Amino acid sequence: MNIEKIKNLGDLKHSGYQSRTIKQELRDNLIQALKSKKQLFTEIKGFDDTVIPQLQTAILSRHNIVFLGLRGQAKTRLARLMVQLLDEHIPVVAGSELNDDPLNPISRFANDLIAEKGDSTPIVWMSRDARYTEKLATPDVTVADLIGDVDPIKAATLKLPYSDERVIHYGIIPHSHRCIFVINELPDLQARIQVSLFNILQEGDIQIRGFKMRLPLDIQFIFTANPEDYTNRGSIVTPLKDRIESQILTHYPKTLAISRSITEQEANIAEEQKKTIFIAPLIRDLAELVAFEARESDFVDKKSGVSARLTISSLETIYSAVERRLLLNDEKQGAGRIADLYSILPSITGKIELVYEGEVEGIANVAVNLVGKAIRKRFAELFPNPDKIKKAKTKNPFADIIGWFNEGNSVDLMTDLSENNYRRQLASVKGLSELVKLTFPKADREEQSLLMEFILHGLAEFSQLSKHRLERSIQFKDLLGSMMNLNLSAEEHDEDDDRN
Repeated sequence: MNIEKIKNLGDLKHSGYQSRTIKQELRDNLIQALKSKKQLFTEIKGFDDTVIPQLQTAILSRHNIVFLGLRGQAKTRLARLMVQLLDEHIPVVAGSELNDDPLNPISRFANDLIAEKGDSTPIVWMSRDARYTEKLATPDVTVADLIGDVDPIKAATLKLPYSDERVIHYGIIPHSHRCIFVINELPDLQARIQVSLFNILQEGDIQIRGFKMRLPLDIQFIFTANPEDYTNRGSIVTPLKDRIESQILTHYPKTLAISRSITEQEANIAEEQKKTIFIAPLIRDLAELVAFEARESDFVDKKSGVSARLTISSLETIYSAVERRLLLNDEKQGAGRIADLYSILPSITGKIELVYEGEVEGIANVAVNLVGKAIRKRFAELFPNPDKIKKAKTKNPFADIIGWFNEGNSVDLMTDLSENNYRRQLASVKGLSELVKLTFPKADREEQSLLMEFILHGLAEFSQLSKHRLERSIQFKDLLGSMMNLNLSAEEHDEDDDRN
């Protein structure tokens, strides 16, 4: 259909165009997509066997939908991608504020215009992108915002009495006629406002300031909400929930690989960073593991959830931490280090909600603990588990490394250490390079350095070495010496107190 040649109602009738409801339109286009094996919702990772089939079934059933899931589970993204299933353009009566279908008008304006001009009624074509409306539910949203209200200025301008329906100023829902309309965080909408949606969902009636009118609104409703109302500001009223035909549960990525693919797709990394900075798979995996550990942590509120935005922000921060180091050292190329994981602490602390025990522990300590747990878990997958070595009483592959530190040696890995000095510091540790070459013989120079540093962090997490995070460095020492120094410092402090 050549829409450029269809200018008025007469042209539209002669073109053979047939009106469809938006739900039927979505259904028909989905059927065609499934038959042609067209890939839909490709931007969504990890939902192929769970959420997407349920969503497709809901569309085929012509249902209104509520996505229930914790924050950062792509609920709004799913709703926005449904626009792909709309027709590229639909005809609209020109000047109509309710997007009237020329063949099936519902507004007073469109009906009057068609009665006056007949087949000469002008039409315009509305693109699919313009047919998506989104509203964030907040406690201050009113019925007038959603449904409409009497407009005294319009009444005065048009010199109409308040009994004339033309004085009505329609809200966002009537303006979304023939569109996808999304209300995000539905529980935040006050109960009395939710009640105003009952008839719109079921019968198509609306009532505005005494005007009871039949407006057969054609809308695909989508709602998003949290299964547990962690904001404590409200809940979905039962009759409204009953009117939403399909309830679809979303979830977090189930595997590390899926989580990484989401992060790498969504992270906003500058082109110059991509060209000059290499972030190894090990560091990317550790950043993802932090989120997995947070979701299992007893310190983190599970009802609140841990958003996928945590790992996205973390990867962006790691790139920037490396970039800052390159700028300070006037270096052109660089790679991420294990210590760069601690640069993501601000990304963690801003995106997790703590339970009481976590508040007692402190947000900063919880964040450090999560990074440590991620390192510990990955270390046990790549190297022999120090705890198991101790129990089995077998030869300890870390003996030379631990022995070197027991001799009183230490390593200070400054945050801003140049690449050459970084390698030099790691190479000074006896047995470190040899263990990496033995375990990962195919690792290149950069990978060897990263794995050498990783061993130090891993041994510290398994209490084989001591690790102290200072303002500008991470210091590794022998565990026993560090404990003795701590005890001596405590005794000296007590002696000072006694003197005072």
